Amino acid sequence: MLEIVNGLYLDERHLSFQFVRASGPGGQNVNKVSSAVQMRVRIDDLTELPMHVRNRLRELAGSKLTNDGEIIFDAQRHRTQERNKQDAIDRFLALLRKAAERKKYRVKTRPSLSAKRKRVDSKKKRGDTKKMRQKPSY
Repeated sequence: MLEIVNGLYLDERHLSFQFVRASGPGGQNVNKVSSAVQMRVRIDDLTELPMHVRNRLRELAGSKLTNDGEIIFDAQRHRTQERNKQDAIDRFLALLRKAAERKKYRVKTRPSLSAKRKRVDSKKKRGDTKKMRQKPSY
C-alpha cells in the first residue's frame, strides 16, 4: 500500500509495469538492457479513491491520459530499472497528491460604491492635471 496523503492509500496492484529499451546515449548497454519503464494505471480501477479525486486526476493527467482511461508514465532518467520504476511511482504519487487537494473556493466579490467613486475621482484628477499641461486654446 502506498500512502498518498493522510488516510488515503493506493494499492500497488493497480500499477502495471513494462520494461523497454531507453532512448538516447547509454554506451554499450543501451542495446542490451531494457532499463526504461512504462507504467500504466487505469483510473476506473482506483475504487479506493473518492470520485472527486479520480475526476481531478483525469483533469490533471493531460496528454498522459489515453482514450481508454489509462494514465501512462514513461521513466528513463536513470540507468537502472529499479530507479526508473521508483521515479514513475513517485511522479504518479505527486500527481495523486495534487489531485487530492481541494480546489480553493473563490468567493466572488464586487468593488464597493466608495471604491468605484475613488477610482473615478482619481482618474478625473489625473485628467485635470494633464489638461493643465496643455497649451491654452483660444
